Amino acid sequence: MAFLDNSGDIILDAVLTDTGRFRLAKGDGSFKIVKFALADDEINYGLYNKNHPSGSAYYDLEILQSPVFEAFTNNTSTMHNKLLSIPRTDLLYLPVLRINSKDNQGQTTNINSGNDGFVVFVDRTTELSHTGSAVNGGLDGFTGGGQSPKMVRIDQGLDTTEVSYTNQLDPDLFEGQYIVEMDNRLGFVSDNNLNPTPPSFIDDDNIASYYLSLQSNGNYKYVQNIQDVNGDAISNATQAGDGLPSQLIINGPQGSTLMFRIKSSIELTTSDHLFNELGSSGTQADLTNFGTFNNGTYKFIDTIIKVSGFTTGYKIDIPVRFLKKVS
Repeated sequence: MAFLDNSGDIILDAVLTDTGRFRLAKGDGSFKIVKFALADDEINYGLYNKNHPSGSAYYDLEILQSPVFEAFTNNTSTMHNKLLSIPRTDLLYLPVLRINSKDNQGQTTNINSGNDGFVVFVDRTTELSHTGSAVNGGLDGFTGGGQSPKMVRIDQGLDTTEVSYTNQLDPDLFEGQYIVEMDNRLGFVSDNNLNPTPPSFIDDDNIASYYLSLQSNGNYKYVQNIQDVNGDAISNATQAGDGLPSQLIINGPQGSTLMFRIKSSIELTTSDHLFNELGSSGTQADLTNFGTFNNGTYKFIDTIIKVSGFTTGYKIDIPVRFLKKVS
């Protein structure tokens, strides 16, 4: 990774994505650039100086002359903050994504308040290693089914109290499709019974991308309208004059919700190899942030699952710890 000098002439430095290079390598004449993306990861807007003594032409000069990243192809290291063009001029708020840590039809997503993430138990022994049911952010990554499987739930909407949550989110701000990215060596995006859905693409860094939409993905609906999931609670709260229903995390107009489970990979379930190569080990005392666990030795791998909206490009990173009891 390096920076480009942006103090003089404007520089255009572009590269193809992994998918683009793959298609170019076919050599059959079918390669065609149809999409590109812009980002402002390296820009500090705090450098804007409206009190510059030389006048308005210099207010943003320091920003315009900031060094910029060179173009590079590693998708895990570049373009975390993509730019978005919205022609409308009447918007006061833009939708966001939030992890919903509240109840939803018996499915509890207990976010870990200590680390703002989730812990995935990779085998049956680990699933049974905790005492009681109060595990912060605990997800069974091995056993499917159950009356109340814990899931990751992401809600979308306008997170403001200035606009009532009973209002409809504008259609052009509604997320009907999400992209979920995670390390394919560690686990898979799965439905409520831990049936994994096939990834849409796996790059050369073993990062799997899942495109989950409102209309597709088989029998299980990964993406739903929040009104369809929590409509009764919203209606009852409205009639009673209550505030935001307890099941919701977004304060303003509600958009869509994404719900999925994480199934641990066979390699994590049956082997310690990746734990030894990529992870760390600890004891029961090191897991106090998550809850109460039986005595013994545990191995774990910390990773990030990225969720981004296809319409607005809003992205959140979800810390996930894959946990295994080894003794």
